[in-house]
Amino acid sequence: MIDHLGGAALAADSLSHQPEDDPLQAHFQNGVAPDEIEQVYHLKRAQPMLSAFTALFHGTQDGVLVRLLVLRELASDTATSSFSRADINNKLAYLAAESLETVLNRLRGHGLLAWDGPAAVYRITPLARNVLSALDTLIALAQPQEDDAEMGFLLSQVAGAQAVGGVTVEQLRHLLGRLVELTEEFRDAIASGSEFRLRTSQAKWHMACDWVEKGSVILRAITQDPAADAATHKAAQAIGRAQSALLNMQGMFSRALNQIERQRVHLGQSGLSTTDVKRWLLAHDDLASLAEDAIDRPVVPLFGTPAEMIDVAETELLLERVTSTGPKGLPSGQDAPLTVNDNPAMQAELNDWINKLADFANLGNFPEFSDSGPKKVALHESLLPASFAVASYRASLLPLLGDAAEASLQGATAELARLPVKFEPTDEMIQLDDPEVAAMSIATLSLNLESATPDE
Repeated sequence: MIDHLGGAALAADSLSHQPEDDPLQAHFQNGVAPDEIEQVYHLKRAQPMLSAFTALFHGTQDGVLVRLLVLRELASDTATSSFSRADINNKLAYLAAESLETVLNRLRGHGLLAWDGPAAVYRITPLARNVLSALDTLIALAQPQEDDAEMGFLLSQVAGAQAVGGVTVEQLRHLLGRLVELTEEFRDAIASGSEFRLRTSQAKWHMACDWVEKGSVILRAITQDPAADAATHKAAQAIGRAQSALLNMQGMFSRALNQIERQRVHLGQSGLSTTDVKRWLLAHDDLASLAEDAIDRPVVPLFGTPAEMIDVAETELLLERVTSTGPKGLPSGQDAPLTVNDNPAMQAELNDWINKLADFANLGNFPEFSDSGPKKVALHESLLPASFAVASYRASLLPLLGDAAEASLQGATAELARLPVKFEPTDEMIQLDDPEVAAMSIATLSLNLESATPDE
């Protein structure tokens, strides 16, 4: 009996030494103490800073705006470090007296404003200046038009901490997490196959690369710092690998866009594609307005009552239809007519032009060994007289003369390229007295002595 009572007394004593109910414990599983979790320990150490943010951001959005307004107005005045109540009333005269009083009491109660009783003045606390500095940096670097990649603030925190020698692994992990998120976002955009999503992500990728270039300088300093611990070095190296993966996505964007370009559908001969149509439609806020005045007359619906349907049915049933007595099978097949594939007119013209140039290139027609030198013929004298179409066709073949690549092939144009004739064009024009051609470039045809030798 005594042992039983003693055991009961010991059990009651152990329960009396347990801590009282902790409100934070209600958020955790039974048997798990919040203080055993590392992040809870770090957050509890930062309780004064968290209380400052609670004082600023707890409540409605309008209340948050007014508190930040009051604190920023007071902190922006660098002419003095203390403010009397009269100074605050004059500086913030545009606020209602009741609202201003409520805000001052809240800021004072959470350590953002300090009250100096003997001097009867308010002072901005160092905690308040740190909070405002962090907020100002975040607001300045979080403008959508300037930093869609949302890496500016993270890099600024890492750069600032590195400058004072206090960069932490948590700051590097935040930056690494953002890089991984951007890489996955860009890969999803490439896999989607959407041209608009690809171009939007590519623009965002270019801005991210600008921040990566700036971050590389910071990471190089971190990896070369002998005072940094192993965890910091490991996080910096992981960020470097993530940056490399991000930079290597340029080729993936280019291949995806080139694939879309090859598959683009054009609308007839208009030069427009489905992408142009979609871009034009996206530029309109109200697509329904495009249908205004598109229909001249309203649509008049027609309704059929049972009486009309019965009349139509009777007519169809009683109608004497003429049955067809013609053949009901498929027609017999017929052979396709035979056609003679004559040489086109331009082929005959090409052969005629090659013969004329071959006669012109005959060495017997050139006094190449005379004192006057090789003979040259003006281009218009060889092309004309002819119609404009024939003259244009002949002129389009002249650049093939002496073309080694074309001469190595087979066919009529290769034969033309092997002729020992040299085509020498200029940039000037000559007016002609011809019914078909008004003007022509000044050019000459001459014997190509390098490829032609005289007959012995």
